[in-house]
Amino acid sequence: MSEAAFLDLLRPGTRVYLSAGSAEPLALAPLLSNHADRMDGVDIIGSFVPGVNDTDYAALHPGARMTTLLLPGAARDSFKAGRVSILPLSYFGFAQHLRRYPPDIAVVQVAPPDADGNCSLGPAADFAPLVWHKARHRIAFINRSLPQAPGSWRVRRSEIDVAIECDGPVPGLAPAKASSTAAAIARNAARMVEDGATLQVGLGGAPAAILASLTDRHKLSIHSGMIGDEIVPLADAGALAPAGHCTGIAIGSEALYGWLPQAVGFDFVPTPQTHGPLALAQRDRLIAINSALEVDLLGQANLEWRHGKLVSGAGGAPNFLTGAHLSPGGLAIIALPSTARDISRIIPRITAPTVSLGKNLIDVVVTEHGVAHIGDLPMEQRAQALIGISAPEKRADLQQQWEKLRNSF
Repeated sequence: MSEAAFLDLLRPGTRVYLSAGSAEPLALAPLLSNHADRMDGVDIIGSFVPGVNDTDYAALHPGARMTTLLLPGAARDSFKAGRVSILPLSYFGFAQHLRRYPPDIAVVQVAPPDADGNCSLGPAADFAPLVWHKARHRIAFINRSLPQAPGSWRVRRSEIDVAIECDGPVPGLAPAKASSTAAAIARNAARMVEDGATLQVGLGGAPAAILASLTDRHKLSIHSGMIGDEIVPLADAGALAPAGHCTGIAIGSEALYGWLPQAVGFDFVPTPQTHGPLALAQRDRLIAINSALEVDLLGQANLEWRHGKLVSGAGGAPNFLTGAHLSPGGLAIIALPSTARDISRIIPRITAPTVSLGKNLIDVVVTEHGVAHIGDLPMEQRAQALIGISAPEKRADLQQQWEKLRNSF
């Protein structure tokens, strides 16, 4: 009866917000697949994470659509067919978008109600709280297996219009593979993280390795859009402050999800509280650590394009790097390997269709070959600093390319 009540709400022109990341209810895709005719003219909206959310909802019916920030690999064919719209927004921008244009239906995943009638959103509170009370219809998949943290955001059982019971795993993400390159990057970056700092760490092997290398620190605070498996050894080592941590979502392995019930001091909060400039400005010594596909000699970064193809989005990096500039004692760091398949990731100039991070946002670039503090450097000096942390065998060519580029200005 509950499934039928939900399906009856789907009509052409309906905009459906769907919690994504680890919050995506995996029972939804087979339900919609079995009733694909209901997807005609329906737009599924969410912040789908490549490598985590692999259902192409736009492929369920020729008239179905998806709207997202990042392009999951599974949805590439629908993107090419014009059925997937990608919003050129940061995470904070997407939060503002949802406030301006609330969906008709909000679909979330929750744990069974507690004795007080509250249902936990489990490991995700990034966007759902922004649309929950604005949507005309509120749908909840009640999953008995949903991992919960003490600070998870909750909804009242009485607020749920349609409840669908399910029991199964949540989407996850395997920990980044350890490598000697990532370890070298972590050693270089860790020197900039002192006891008592506030940390934001984005997706990617290099940022994860940096976080994992800080087990000997004390009273670190986490203020991040997401947390992954690397947070567990930090907590076990006593490197974290006892309270005052916040994040929007946890995405990782069963080890992370099993740890969440012990995550005392962590609040799972909506995106305006994790990515908002006012919230970030109030955190002292915010060190924002993110990765990039390319950094050019002007100090700009590409986070979205690989070989001319769109593979990701800017995500929360612009918000956190801006926040690090607003934070007293803050630092905006980009950490990346110097090469990928023998191709330099320090390049003369970004030629991708868009620049993800402007030259005014990055304070420090870290590779396995060193640290370039470029934030206060003029153009020539920052180019030389970046050449100095590129792969040694690429430096002569980069220097030659830089001289050509400089002479063209």
